Amino acid sequence: MNLEIIQKTSVGMKLNAMRKKFPDEALAKRAKSIIKEWKNIVDGKTKSQDDDAPPSKKQRKESVEEVKVEKKKLEAPYKKPETVNRPEIVAQFASASFPPKHLENDETRLKSAQLLLSALRYGELPDGTLDPEELAVQIEEKLYSVHRDTNKNYSAAVRSRIFNLRDKKNLALRENVLTGVVRAEKFATMTSEEMASPEIREMREKFTKEAILEHQVSVQQGTPSDMFKCGKCGKKNCTYTQLQTRSSDEPMTTFVFCLECGNRWKFC
Repeated sequence: MNLEIIQKTSVGMKLNAMRKKFPDEALAKRAKSIIKEWKNIVDGKTKSQDDDAPPSKKQRKESVEEVKVEKKKLEAPYKKPETVNRPEIVAQFASASFPPKHLENDETRLKSAQLLLSALRYGELPDGTLDPEELAVQIEEKLYSVHRDTNKNYSAAVRSRIFNLRDKKNLALRENVLTGVVRAEKFATMTSEEMASPEIREMREKFTKEAILEHQVSVQQGTPSDMFKCGKCGKKNCTYTQLQTRSSDEPMTTFVFCLECGNRWKFC
């Protein structure tokens, strides 16, 4: 390679542009090294009179052949046709072994696995963490196996798990999945109630208990009383029942039923 070839072909600029697109770091470094060598040739021109002599046809031919060989080496690994419409999704995986081959041809499943991986990596990883990439693939595979397609139910299940993994009020769930306390396959089939945080489960149990009590009161006759005025019809022909719906140190809940219009209300 000599100065004239470099200047006439602009091969340095072309190779540098190609280098920026190489996803392989080793190839990018090799290209950078070649560019540096060519730059040294240009910089050394002012110090060497010998370089002023025009290159012979043989030299030009050898230089061009050298460029072609180097270019062929750099491009060879990337002649395989793309199998995914959005290659940037593939690039988001950290290791060279990802994504698995069976996901490369399905953009929806590939994106789902990537989003699950991001959710698993959301925040600091606890001690004893398993491989998040393997966990993400295992979860996605189980979801696909259950729904047998990338349909609406599949997508809803993926979103539900991502939401619960990212829930800052439910950090225990993510930690249990990452450390293997909750297996990936089990996590993929858990219901919303099973994935919910302790606070949410307690709240749901409370609402369920109150609903059951209200239903029980509705079928009971209650105690007749004229102490309560119906806010709907204004009459005082009512029955009432008192039940302990909260902790024992809190007041009982009074359930009132209007015998005139059927209106129901409660208060503590």
